Amino acid sequence: MFVFTPQSEDAVLEQLAQVGDSPKDNGTLEMIVCRPQPRERQVLEQADISLEDGLIGDCWRARGSKDTPDGSAEIDAQITLINSRFINAIAQDRANWGLAGDQLYVDFDLSEENLPAGTRLAIGTVILEVTVLPHTGCKAFTMHFGSGATRLVNSPEGRKLRRRGVNTRVIQVGTVQVGDTVSKNEAT
Repeated sequence: MFVFTPQSEDAVLEQLAQVGDSPKDNGTLEMIVCRPQPRERQVLEQADISLEDGLIGDCWRARGSKDTPDGSAEIDAQITLINSRFINAIAQDRANWGLAGDQLYVDFDLSEENLPAGTRLAIGTVILEVTVLPHTGCKAFTMHFGSGATRLVNSPEGRKLRRRGVNTRVIQVGTVQVGDTVSKNEAT
């Protein structure tokens, strides 16, 4: 497994320049990852999304959250998206992308400027809404990709560009499939 180190930082930073070229609209869903249990990953070609459970088969709801008063799942972190160009730069191999722990891997500009909280995204027949809850590098992210990667995503620039990704909640249920277009959707 690749771990972001000071020696690899220059190569990674070179690849990061491409992240800014991600589409601001009409991007692509590159990968879907289901987490049936903590630390378990299944790469899917298609997934169903529900209001109650998020990505069907994922442990988001059962895992809960230490940040909610009753330990229940955080609705504002129901589905997480990460930029595929960014994770490719950090993971160095598509086989390692799922270690990030996100469900949807997209070639799409996830920056605060492009997707302020409240922005809705259409993917397949699903509509997701970007939430204000920040998505930051955690212990598991550091374990898989190293402290350098975590510093990169948690830096002021990394947070503004949402290098670690973005949290969303489900607005409209449906199905997503690898290759689906990711587009901004006007709120109804």
